[in-house]
Amino acid sequence: MKIFTISSLVSVMALSLSCAAPTNDKKNTESIIPKNIIMIVGDGMGPAYTTAYRYFNDDPNTEIVEETVFDRNLVGMSSTYPAKVSGYVTDSAASATALSSGIKTYNSAIGVDVNEKPVETVLEWAKIQGKKTAVVVTSQINHATPASYLSHNKSRRNYNEIADSYIDNGIKADLYFGGGWDYFIREDRDLVAQFKQKGFHYIDDYSTLDKLPKNQPILGLFAKQGLPAALDDDNKHRLSALTKAATAQLENINGYFMLVEASQIDWGGHGNDIAASMAEMDDLAKTMEFLEQYVQLHPDTLVVLTADHSTGGFTIGANGEYAWRPEVLKTMKNSTEFIAKQFVNIEVTKKSASELLNFTLTDQEVLQLQKEKVNANEALISFEALSNAEQSKMRKPNVARIIRNTILHMIDKRTNTGWTSSGHTAVDVPVFAFGKESARFNGKLDNTEIAKKIFTLLGKK
Repeated sequence: MKIFTISSLVSVMALSLSCAAPTNDKKNTESIIPKNIIMIVGDGMGPAYTTAYRYFNDDPNTEIVEETVFDRNLVGMSSTYPAKVSGYVTDSAASATALSSGIKTYNSAIGVDVNEKPVETVLEWAKIQGKKTAVVVTSQINHATPASYLSHNKSRRNYNEIADSYIDNGIKADLYFGGGWDYFIREDRDLVAQFKQKGFHYIDDYSTLDKLPKNQPILGLFAKQGLPAALDDDNKHRLSALTKAATAQLENINGYFMLVEASQIDWGGHGNDIAASMAEMDDLAKTMEFLEQYVQLHPDTLVVLTADHSTGGFTIGANGEYAWRPEVLKTMKNSTEFIAKQFVNIEVTKKSASELLNFTLTDQEVLQLQKEKVNANEALISFEALSNAEQSKMRKPNVARIIRNTILHMIDKRTNTGWTSSGHTAVDVPVFAFGKESARFNGKLDNTEIAKKIFTLLGKK
């Protein structure tokens, strides 16, 4: 009988494994590359927002607090700090550039490094690899986040320059959905007409989303700047509808890379408007739920969601009270901005206030609204009586803004919501992922690592 030593057995096993291992490195690489990659940014969506959405979405008739799409797809956390020159608190441009390119840069930078030199983005690289590309956002399509994937500019505030670059620097996407008439249809230049000349099909109404021509690039602009707030839009789940239409349009043999941004979570945070933020979170949740189903049917698709930063220093519970009461937020049918504008032109009564806010105000709350409106109008009259020189030294009173602030304080008090800032904060943000190769995004990451991992999955070494 032949006797094998341990060393000879190990040698045989190693040889066997070596013979069994594929020798085609290219084939190995291709096997891990998702056909489709969908990168989602919840602008301003710090961890308090996803937690709050769980309670906002909770069924009060059950004992448990139901799991959300965010809960079941949470895989890690990400740091967000910009380049040292800008300190620890990022803006959307620097963070989006980190997420798109893997490079830290200064606040306001669009697809450039700290020396204002262009850096390659994952969207640009995907296009070079033969994939279709797209951006789907609820801001204008030349806003900080989409611009950081599509363009290169020293400042996010150069909106017209960024819009022009979408034509002048080569068309980099096969589909654009968002707002932006003010920047793409201007007196000095009609970029929409130029996109049409390049073969794009243009739409400006949601009703045509199910009538898009196949095998033709699409430009969809649906508002002057950002889309209407979710609470005010004809379709309160417009991001979900746009994403669904985009996936159907983009499917092709080579796959696609798509950036999706829930842009206005951030706008709600800047305005310290919890009602607006939860409505935007609900739109994003419906988008994620659709994509869960999409990945089941298209398992070669990767979905990654994170935030560029957190906004507003949002707190679930405030003033030392151990409570958060989101119920009132579920009843609102319009944004506080829309409601405040109505109050400028109508009398503030208990009936009108309760009808617009869709919850019953106390007598004290009605009196407070009435008082603030009177004070705001008196301040405006006093301002308008001043000379032009005196007016130039002051900010013109905005009656709607003053009324809105009063409404926001009322909602915060009812819900026991707290805010520490009207700007960004430096807290780490959650990372969510599902689909092919989603495990790569597990654990603690820096935002630059997300881009680097996507570059790798797109075949870049």
